[in-house]
Amino acid sequence: MADRELHRGLEGIAVAETRLSSIDGERGELVIGGFPVEGLATRATYEESVFLLLNDRLPTAAELDSFRTELAGYRTLSEEVEQVLRRAARENVDAMDALRMGVAAANLGVDATEPTEPTEAREYAKRLVSVIPTIVATYWRYRSGDAPVEPREDLGHAANYLYMLSGDEPDPAAVRGLETYLNTVVDHGLNASTFVARSITSSESDLVSAVTGAVGSLKGPLHGGAPGPVLEMLLTVYESGDPEGYLQETLDAGERLMGFGHRVYRTRDPRATVLSGAAERFYADAGDEAFFDFVEGFEARAVSRLAEHKPDRPLETNVEFYTAVLLYGVGIPRELFTATFAVSRVGGWVAHCLEQMADNRIVRPLSVYVGDRGRTWTPVDEREATNSPKASTE
Repeated sequence: MADRELHRGLEGIAVAETRLSSIDGERGELVIGGFPVEGLATRATYEESVFLLLNDRLPTAAELDSFRTELAGYRTLSEEVEQVLRRAARENVDAMDALRMGVAAANLGVDATEPTEPTEAREYAKRLVSVIPTIVATYWRYRSGDAPVEPREDLGHAANYLYMLSGDEPDPAAVRGLETYLNTVVDHGLNASTFVARSITSSESDLVSAVTGAVGSLKGPLHGGAPGPVLEMLLTVYESGDPEGYLQETLDAGERLMGFGHRVYRTRDPRATVLSGAAERFYADAGDEAFFDFVEGFEARAVSRLAEHKPDRPLETNVEFYTAVLLYGVGIPRELFTATFAVSRVGGWVAHCLEQMADNRIVRPLSVYVGDRGRTWTPVDEREATNSPKASTE
């Protein structure tokens, strides 16, 4: 077994069949539920995108109305979950930690046992899609010293999230911008968090456990944590008025330029194209074209400098760059950028979990053993610390 081929990070290994999304990294194409992301994200409501993932088709008008009503009915948190979030806010924990705690407790006060059979689990999937925005918004209100805002059943998914965060009637332009974002990132192949969710499901565990694990994966800066640093970079450079100086200093120091480069795409991330268009529309409506014009100019300079700096490595704009610009514009606090990613991606997570349940085989990859063999046992009183490669030298 020592000569078994090693694929670090499972790169290039297909482990599941899916109808949910398809990525072509060479061409820079993303298909979600059969639709190019450019055609879906700017036209659909988030509810339509989730319905598509769950049912493999778009809803009729009557079905969409019914689906919206169903999701809206699942938004309320139990008192037990609110207690968890109050404690998390008092201790000033990270928003993703609070979300993990809230999701893990999501079935408190609801059902004693969560179903794992696909048909019955679909109802729990809808509840998780609906309750995550409430968890994030409730935590943020407590963290800000404000009382939580009860969800409104008359508002759509994106509008209700903005309403619960601020307590104010959401601006239509902000709603459209946020909805475009939610649709754009709802699913993206077998990324780290989705793989975690499917792996947990493959053991015949439940959806709450799977989504809790996915949240933990998304929290990592290599997966969902980049938009915040992108925003910090852009605001810093915007205030300094010296983009060339920033680029020179960053690249000379060998530091990563946030918002550029992707594990899969070898050209511009198609989601960045969708979100740049959404951001341009939003900032034009808001009368803040100056900031968006700066962002576009900085992107062009950065891509050019990266091509000069690393000519053999394609480093194009990724989704995080315009995620930061758009979410900042519509009023999402920087601390909630990754949690807002989860507000969207939970639709993909639960759809993948249901897909896994319907045709399951437990995920069980192999590893390549590189340790010692043939060791002999030494009684504890005869062992010396230097026998251990990890022994302290102090």
